[in-house]
Amino acid sequence: MNKPLAFRMRPTNIDQIVGQTHLVGNGKIIRRMVDAKMLSSMILYGPPGIGKTSIASAIAGSTQYAFRMLNAATDTKKDLQVVVEEAKMSGSVILLLDEVHRLDKPKQDFLLPHLENGRVIMIGATTENPYITINPAVRSRSQIFELKPLSIEDIQLALMSALKDKERGLGNESVALSDTALLHLSRATNGDLRSALNGLELAVKSTDPDETGTIQITLDIVEECIQRKALTHDKNGDAHYDVISALQKSIRGSDVNAALHYLGRLVEAGDLPIIARRLMVIAYEDIGLANPAAAQRTVTAVQAAEKLGFPEARIPLANAVVDLSLSPKSNSTYVAIDAALADIRAGKSGDVPDHLRDSHYSGAKKLGRGVTYQYPHSYPSAWVDQQYLPDKLKQALYYQPNHTGKYEDALAQQYDKINQAKKKK
Repeated sequence: MNKPLAFRMRPTNIDQIVGQTHLVGNGKIIRRMVDAKMLSSMILYGPPGIGKTSIASAIAGSTQYAFRMLNAATDTKKDLQVVVEEAKMSGSVILLLDEVHRLDKPKQDFLLPHLENGRVIMIGATTENPYITINPAVRSRSQIFELKPLSIEDIQLALMSALKDKERGLGNESVALSDTALLHLSRATNGDLRSALNGLELAVKSTDPDETGTIQITLDIVEECIQRKALTHDKNGDAHYDVISALQKSIRGSDVNAALHYLGRLVEAGDLPIIARRLMVIAYEDIGLANPAAAQRTVTAVQAAEKLGFPEARIPLANAVVDLSLSPKSNSTYVAIDAALADIRAGKSGDVPDHLRDSHYSGAKKLGRGVTYQYPHSYPSAWVDQQYLPDKLKQALYYQPNHTGKYEDALAQQYDKINQAKKKK
């Protein structure tokens, strides 16, 4: 039986890795380790299908070390012993240890000395937060790297590469992949390259060629093969962004039923990353200080959704949408930071006042740094009138509170009190 396309397209050297440029780009940490041949054990964590195994195999291919794969949950201590014996014979072995967070104590105790002496270079892969789920003894012997979800552009690049590759990919087939099909395949798989590649392969292998011998892959075929409906059949995906915009504007307008409708359309399209990002933006941009607890609940709901995945993710997402829709609204902080940025971008900044400058170095006093600074905690109500803004902006008022409820009302009262005290001076 042929291996899946995602397996065949696994990179054989570090230059073939898709995405993760913060780790494998020029001058970045993993590329430096490979170029210098100074590998150390590491733990890679992030969602499924974004390149943990690919990075491990690429490192092995780039360094010519032997490469072995085990699963911490299902493989035994004897399997680890085989790898260690091979390492003793060959010098070093790269071991991709999947589900490393499930490494039990007997296996861990056996493995630790071999990690210590460098015979086994472990690349642990996990979808769990290693700072919470992985034993400190393993963590202390490994560098921890977080992998980022792949962008739509990253996945499109990988799919087109697979279509052209005659040795490992689908390059020996005559395939015409429509723009809308490519966009949907790249977007609806939620950054999971494995799913995108395997969806592409199913589409190609299950579609008969036309009279010219070309396999025509349309949006309808892709929708069926990945079981995700596109929001609409528009070429550029404009309607996708229209629905995202409509979701935010419905929540901002407190129309909970419209917001749930647009959420449902995004859920049906399987677009969890964009839903999660947009809901957190809404929580801080549109609700803000009117209901800070709603923002906290939204972050929790998004984390639960990302942990659950679809279809269950729809439940915490719906909770957040209802909560945000019916919450009081305030954009005061959003307006305030944009007003501050507008001044900065217009060149209105000026020097930091001398009494606020860093004074923790020899010679600062001679330069007048921090000399006249007044420590607010030494004064009643922990406040003393002194200038904080640069001279050019000392009268600037960016924050204009909205009276949306108890929380922002309380902030507004404190803000007014401070401003009135300044005016009396």
